[in-house]
Amino acid sequence: MTLEHVAIWTNDLERLKNYYARYFGGVPNEKYTNEKTQFQSYFLTFKSGARLEIMTRPGIPANTNDTIVEQHLGIIHLAFGVDDIQEVEAKATELQGDGFKILRGPRRTGDGYFEFETLDPDNNRLEVTTKV
Repeated sequence: MTLEHVAIWTNDLERLKNYYARYFGGVPNEKYTNEKTQFQSYFLTFKSGARLEIMTRPGIPANTNDTIVEQHLGIIHLAFGVDDIQEVEAKATELQGDGFKILRGPRRTGDGYFEFETLDPDNNRLEVTTKV
C-alpha cells in the first residue's frame, strides 16, 4: 500500500503551486475548477510518485493551530527526502536566501537523520531530510 496524496487548503492557489514546483520539483497538472462550488485544485507530482493536492474554495476558515511555536494533535509537517547532507544544506541556503524562515537546523537528529525545518508560504511546516 502507498500513501496516494496529501491535501492542503490555501487562499492563494497559484502562489502555493509555484512554491512546491520551484523548490521541491512538484509537477502540477492542469488546474481543476468546479464552477458550481468554486472549488479549484492542482495535484503536484514529485519524483517519488507522491502527490500533493492544493485546493481553494471560498469560505474555508483559517487554521488556528500555531505551526511555528506550539504543535497540536494531527498532521504537523510534510517531509521531503533528498539524497545527502549537501542537498539538505543547499536547500536550506536556497530557501533562506529567498526569504523563507528556517525554524531549526540543518542538524543531525538522534534518530539518524540530517534535516532542517521550514514553513511554506501558508505556514505549513516542512522538513527536508536525509538518512545518515
